Amino acid sequence: MNKKIIAACCTCAAMLLGGAAHAQIKIGFSAPLSGPVAVVGQDQYDGFMLALEQAGGKLGGQAVTVLKEDDQLKPEVGNQIVRKFIDKERVNAIVGLGFSNVMMASHKVIVDAGVVAISTNAGPSPVAGASCAANVFGVAWQNDGAAESMGKFMQEKGYKRVYLMAPNYQAGKDMLQGFKRYFKGEVVDEVYTQVGQSDYSAEIAQLQSAKPDAVFAFYPGGMGVNYIRQLSQAGMLAKLPNFSVFTVDGTTMPALNNAAVGTTFGAMWDAALDTPENQAFVSAFTAKYKRVPSEYAAAAYDAGRLLDVAVRKAGAQAADKRALAAAVKAAGSEFKSVRGPFRFNKNNMPVQNYYAFQVASEGGKPTVKVLGTPLPAHADSYQPKCALP
Repeated sequence: MNKKIIAACCTCAAMLLGGAAHAQIKIGFSAPLSGPVAVVGQDQYDGFMLALEQAGGKLGGQAVTVLKEDDQLKPEVGNQIVRKFIDKERVNAIVGLGFSNVMMASHKVIVDAGVVAISTNAGPSPVAGASCAANVFGVAWQNDGAAESMGKFMQEKGYKRVYLMAPNYQAGKDMLQGFKRYFKGEVVDEVYTQVGQSDYSAEIAQLQSAKPDAVFAFYPGGMGVNYIRQLSQAGMLAKLPNFSVFTVDGTTMPALNNAAVGTTFGAMWDAALDTPENQAFVSAFTAKYKRVPSEYAAAAYDAGRLLDVAVRKAGAQAADKRALAAAVKAAGSEFKSVRGPFRFNKNNMPVQNYYAFQVASEGGKPTVKVLGTPLPAHADSYQPKCALP
């Protein structure tokens, strides 16, 4: 009788050990999936899931489960989701993390828990600087980067008086601060509008009255569609050079169509980049989702490919938070990014190229052209404040 009990216990132990050895990698994905910027979140999710599909539904050869949540662009909701991922679901990594205001609301919880977190959109300046953490990574950008590239581009083009516009939250402030870091001319005015605002008629009237040489703006998602459309309707796009970041891109171009022609924007990526990795990604994404990807999709796709390399490097230690974080850091220099050169700086933010693009008209259709690379292999200005080695 005792022998049977012992044998049964051994069998149970073997089953438990076998189960642990083959435990699934669990990923919590959080982004705005409803409201005016839902397209930004959906593009991230679709890009990430495409990378997983191409890896056979696995990460590093290990089976993976993805838990999907909508933060609704609300910091308190994002915080609740992150706590659920960490405390209840016990995920190995959190991907997405929403806009900068949402990410900032969850940052301390993530750092205290030690779980790996990979932002595929937000890159707030505090997280890049003094609040950097070994388990928190930005695979997309530090917020200022694209705006810095436009500041340098416009400075080199000889613009003297520029009007600035952005939504009033962390990313908006980061963008305009980044622009001013490289643009040395006169800032005619610096206007902050409400997050989610749809009517810019009053601001456009003020812009017209100011008579600047050019305007630089940051309005992602639906905000960007409304902003550009209203500029076009007011006849301003034909009269005033328009520069932006995250305003005219893959998420807004289908709605803007020819209204975007003539605009210039800075970004770390666009479908127009002619590299083998990028063209393969664009083709696969377009075939699967029947639309051209945006920079958000590209960043999330890279996050999937990054995690695939990291989990394979971590192997049996993938469930160990510190081991996985170290593997993610090392994988940053090994995986092939669709944007071109990529590595993590000491603050876990990207060192990458920032390009200048322009929307032109070809055969009556808007087409994006690469104008140059104002900031090659660019590192953000906040990393000296980061205490990580």
